[in-house]
Amino acid sequence: MSVVIFHNPRCTKSRQTLQLLQDQGVEPEVVEYLKKPPSKTRLKQILKMLGMKPRELMRRKETEYKELGLDDESLSQEQLIDAMIKTPKLIERPIVIKGNKAAIGRPPENVLEIL
Repeated sequence: MSVVIFHNPRCTKSRQTLQLLQDQGVEPEVVEYLKKPPSKTRLKQILKMLGMKPRELMRRKETEYKELGLDDESLSQEQLIDAMIKTPKLIERPIVIKGNKAAIGRPPENVLEIL
């Protein structure tokens, strides 16, 4: 079964998670999500696999979070998902997917649970 990592090469945790996978003998498909964001359907699948709501998967400390008014509690789940697709920097990273399971590599060891 293939493994996919939504990866940002400039992120330490993302690099550590990729290395951890490789150390386990796993060569994942690497998706640089800043260059190729997930589709709306794919992001919804990922959220479901993680058991998270959109805001829980957002990097709330990014300046874009405040600038785009995403701290507004009245925003719908759809609006938050659309914001993550338009501004993929807001998506927490790294996300590792295997089959119908997903984990966030924070800390990197979290992903071992789904391998």
